[in-house]
Formats: sequence, C-alpha cells, structure tokens
Amino acid sequence: MTVNKEFVRRNMPTANCHASTVLPLDNGNIIAAWFGGTKEGNSDVDIWYSLKTADGFQPPKQISAGANVPHWNPVLFSHTDGRISLFFKFGKKISKWKTYRCVSEDGGLTFGEPRLLVPGDTSGGRGPVKNKCIRLSSGRILAPASSEKHGWNCFIDISDDDGITFSKKAKINTEYVFPLKNKKNGFSRNKIPMIQPTLWESSPGTVHAMMRTSAGWIYRSDSHDSGETWCEAYSTGLPNNNSGIDAVMIPDGRLFLVSNPVGENWGERSPLTLQVSYDNGKTFETVLTLEEEKKDSEFSYPAVTYLNGRLYVTYTWERLNIVCCEIEL
Repeated sequence: MTVNKEFVRRNMPTANCHASTVLPLDNGNIIAAWFGGTKEGNSDVDIWYSLKTADGFQPPKQISAGANVPHWNPVLFSHTDGRISLFFKFGKKISKWKTYRCVSEDGGLTFGEPRLLVPGDTSGGRGPVKNKCIRLSSGRILAPASSEKHGWNCFIDISDDDGITFSKKAKINTEYVFPLKNKKNGFSRNKIPMIQPTLWESSPGTVHAMMRTSAGWIYRSDSHDSGETWCEAYSTGLPNNNSGIDAVMIPDGRLFLVSNPVGENWGERSPLTLQVSYDNGKTFETVLTLEEEKKDSEFSYPAVTYLNGRLYVTYTWERLNIVCCEIEL
C-alpha cells in the first residue's frame, strides 16, 4: 500500500476550514472542496474548491450562494454526461438549512451559479448532507441525507435522473429496543440520534448505510429494494465519537472505512484510521493510521472514494488545512 499525503494548500485562504469532499477524474485530475471562514457557523463561511492537475493543487476558488450566511458541507458528484455537481448546505441554523447545487461543465475548472436543489423545501435540507452520493448498478442515484429539524434523523434521497432531481425520500428507522426496569413489559422504544450516513451497494439492489451517532457506536441499516425501504438501524460494534465517517466499497468487494475509532460521545477526533472489511462490513481491521492519536487535536470529517486502483481520502487537519491522500492498493 503506497500513500501520498499532502496539504491542499500550504497557505489556505481562510483561518478555519472543515468538511471536505474529494472527486478524482478520469484524466488524472482531482477536485477537493470544503467550507472555510473565520469559524464554523460564522457569516463569512463560504465554499472553497481546488483542482489538482499535473502542476499540483491550484489556488482555491470561492463559491457563495449569498452574503453574510454560513455555508456548510460540500459534496462533489460526477454525472454520466461529464458534468460535475457540487452540493452544499446554506443557512444560519442547521435545522433550517437549504441545499444548493452548482455545476461545472469544464472538469472542475469553474462552477456555475448556485441554485436551490429542491425549490420550496423547508425540511432542513435535501440531497447529500456530508458524504458522497452513490450510483447503483441500476443507474439510480442515492444521496445519504439527514435532518436536524426535529432531532437527528437519517433518510435517503433518491434520484432516477442521474442526480438532477431528488424526488423520493426513504426514512431510516433509528428506534431500537432498550430495557427499562420501570416499564411493565420490560422495555420501551427509544431513539438514538443519527446523522450523516455513508452508503455502499454490495449486490444489485442491496444497499447499506453506516451512520454517525451519539451512542458511542456506528450504527447500520440495510435495504434490499434499491433504497426504497430500510431496516431498523442496529449497532455495528464499531466505535464512534459522534463525528463524521465515510466508507467506499471497491470492485473486488473490499469495504474501506475512514473514521475516528473512539467510542465516546463527543470524544477525541484522533486518531484517524483506514479500516478494511472482507465480509461486507461485519468485521473490520485497521490497515493504515492516517493520523496518530493526539490529545485535543482534530483530524476529522473524512471523505473517501475510489478510482482505478486507488483510494482518495481528504480530511480536516486541525481546522487549519485539508489533507488529501492518494492510496495505491
């Protein structure tokens, strides 16, 4: 396993940056995007992106859907016609987010004006919330979504026109059975807060989601009808610090997960590791430590994808920079 790790830029255009996304292209270029400003949630936070060519990462460019409103969580997506979409959230309150999308028709050199993904939506955001969309073997596009309007809830946004419009929402049931001694029947239905799913398809129509939670563990749900319905979420036994995760299944069936393996709600955001599963996510083993454990440090919010024998990973480095890793398998 050969690893090439670098900062997107030594001198970032903003004091604070976070929540990256990465998209490798067939021509060898790579696009990375993130949000940046003085601090997460401040009114000067916009979306930034940089294209890596043979000459390295180019100076970042700025995208804004409006002044004095914070921007959040960009997600890159490649359409079958070669266009590239950049989705992101927009709004002062997370519960009132709106989702915007801008499109590049020149391989990520430039992006057009941001437009609302679902005009009139008041649900707190549609489309992908942090992690990449996946294209199923059928061609259907699934966007891993969540809302924080009435608690933390996950859903899958569905597109049957190559990600141009998202017209269906499939809820992931996040309730579970928890024993309570003061209940006559011995148990009651409770809800674990879950957000920011990551998706993969293990066989045609069989799709899986793993989710960030406040319970100290990554939870999972499965669908056997191309994302239309999902089973009740259940614990994977993988530790989670209530921070972002991402996963990708590659063509040979290996499933790679990037996360902070810390089993504590709002726990440390280090170390950051790459794990692999050979059995569709039942068990994992660590194959690479991207960042070592370091108290009060932050190496977080990874994005991971795959192209032509390589994994591409980006993540937040101390809120000061974005790291991009190319991992040859």
